[in-house]
Amino acid sequence: MIPPPSPDNELERLVEIERLGLLDSEPEGTYDDLARLASAICGTPVSLVSLIGKDRQWFKARVGMEATQTSRDVAFCAHAINEPDQLFVVRDAREDPRFSDNPLVTGGPNIRFYAGAPLKTASGNALGTLCVIDTEPRTLEPFQVEAMRSLSRQVVSLMELRRAHNELRHHVSEREWYEINLKQYQQELERENLRLSREGSTDALTGLTNRRGMNEHLAWRIARAQEGEALHLAILDIDHFKMINDLHGHPVGDETLAAVARVLRMRAGNDAMVARAGGEEFVLVLTAMDSLAAIAICEELREAVERMGGGIPVTISIGLSTHRPGEQAGALYRRADEALYDAKRSGRNRLVLAL
Repeated sequence: MIPPPSPDNELERLVEIERLGLLDSEPEGTYDDLARLASAICGTPVSLVSLIGKDRQWFKARVGMEATQTSRDVAFCAHAINEPDQLFVVRDAREDPRFSDNPLVTGGPNIRFYAGAPLKTASGNALGTLCVIDTEPRTLEPFQVEAMRSLSRQVVSLMELRRAHNELRHHVSEREWYEINLKQYQQELERENLRLSREGSTDALTGLTNRRGMNEHLAWRIARAQEGEALHLAILDIDHFKMINDLHGHPVGDETLAAVARVLRMRAGNDAMVARAGGEEFVLVLTAMDSLAAIAICEELREAVERMGGGIPVTISIGLSTHRPGEQAGALYRRADEALYDAKRSGRNRLVLAL
């Protein structure tokens, strides 16, 4: 094991940590939420907001980890703070001489994969990291790397807000200054939260709404439908997509998914929600129209995909269900899914209405 070196600005860094008053502070939901979001986006069982003190690393927030701190000499994060402008990634700790005999690798929690985004403040000090950990070797997709960087900036924003609060306690009489600065920090946090929320609901390959965003949108539309608003749900699946991947390779398969997504987005209309549910399956949510109009839109989309060209014949099968009074999202989705399978069994490249 190679012990982590201390940064050149170690004394200044430790002074800033002390002034923030975060070490051994009480749990705070805002930090916990960001750790949970990092774990969800990266698909890892463990995520931490870690602060590196003089002799230890302490966890301000933790997901999937029982321990509240470790010694600094075994801390992956203590290595990460030496590269404050980079995401520090260890694909497989067993193959890295810095960590192969680290007790956190050879024993619990059996770290294999680690990615840490340094928490770099405006003064240039990396106080710790927002990190994700897995017990299996892996890598991160580009959108996950970018999300980790964004989330680490959000953690630093919370720290800066805490710093502002500490300073403002010494300026109680300057009420106007207090209100202006606090509002500015809150607005910055709200903007960052909105951006992160949008990232978390977008499919990286197609740019469409992902399954999470679709479920949220559908739940909202179901509530509106209970009040009498028309609602239709279509599940669209690319025919023989596995054959496209097998014959032409996954890059061509990805290009096909993106091309179909573009057609669906352009032809569905501004009032429709188009999502990628996963794999080669897409979902279309239609409102403010009757069943005949919903059928017409689905047929138009099917024909548009068939005509889109690109050198590889591509068709889609569609199952369409119309909301029934009192019906919940799961039942609406299942009926559309059953209709989709009927379309597949009866020859593909067709629309089938749910019973």
